[in-house]
Amino acid sequence: MPEAKNPKGVSRQILLLTLWLTLLMLAVKVGAGWATRSLSLLAESLHTVIDGFSTVLSLIAISSPNRQSGREVWGHGRLETTLALLLVALLGFACFSLLGLSLQQLMVTPMLTAIPPVKMELSLIGLLTIVFLASVGLAYFERKIGRSIESSILKLNARQILEDSWLTFALLVALLGIWRGYHWLDPIMTIVMVVTAAISCWRVLNWQLPLMVRQMAIAPEAIGQIVRQLQGVTHCCEVRSRGIVGRQVFVEMRIALHPEFVGMSGWIIEQIEAEIRNHYGPVQVMVYVDESNDDPQHPLDSVRSNNPIRKLD
Repeated sequence: MPEAKNPKGVSRQILLLTLWLTLLMLAVKVGAGWATRSLSLLAESLHTVIDGFSTVLSLIAISSPNRQSGREVWGHGRLETTLALLLVALLGFACFSLLGLSLQQLMVTPMLTAIPPVKMELSLIGLLTIVFLASVGLAYFERKIGRSIESSILKLNARQILEDSWLTFALLVALLGIWRGYHWLDPIMTIVMVVTAAISCWRVLNWQLPLMVRQMAIAPEAIGQIVRQLQGVTHCCEVRSRGIVGRQVFVEMRIALHPEFVGMSGWIIEQIEAEIRNHYGPVQVMVYVDESNDDPQHPLDSVRSNNPIRKLD
């Protein structure tokens, strides 16, 4: 994979591709669930909705005109919070509806074998298998790109899709059983999918929650004091932080290095992140590096860096 000249643009393109493919997979799953009257397929579609929601939040995070290039991890605003509340409302209604229907099927039938059959066909299972393989391939591709351009957003989004893909695999196994006549697997898998969808939704919101917190997480003076103690660092400014200390904090800063230490910038960035983590717990740090001009009166704000160096997780 060649070096990306515009990591932000590459991330946006990959996320757009991911979103469109996720919507296509959602349409296939919902259509299949509706055609076969399978509650478990409809419940599994909730995971695809969550994946799409996570991708949309990531797109908003890197596409906002109010964020400078590279500030993908920065705080969300009212739009993202509104989308999160809408997702919770939608998933809450869908989860309770599907859970009620599945429990009703299990409770009103004296024997599990008496549950109304699902119209499952082997060709449909084959189509869903292709969807599963496409989802796994998409997740690995997104993770590979994320690693090559050091994008935490792509890596986290890929992890979310990959984790939910294995639920699709479990559902495929259950659908084979349903096709063979074990129709009681459908309401049972529905309950499993609803519970895991609730957990998955909380996992996404739990990751996004620190980003939605607007107050300053750590005093800039405290971070600056830690950074300036490191050998080779001559200036530290433009320090920003968002998140919840002890859960996850995102820190951004600009530093200047003595010319003799510019070649060691990668190691110094690792030391910065390690020191902040030792003081405040889980943290992701984005550092922009400039070469010091050895003028103590010269403010770093006037230094312009054409090649910022990033360190994310």
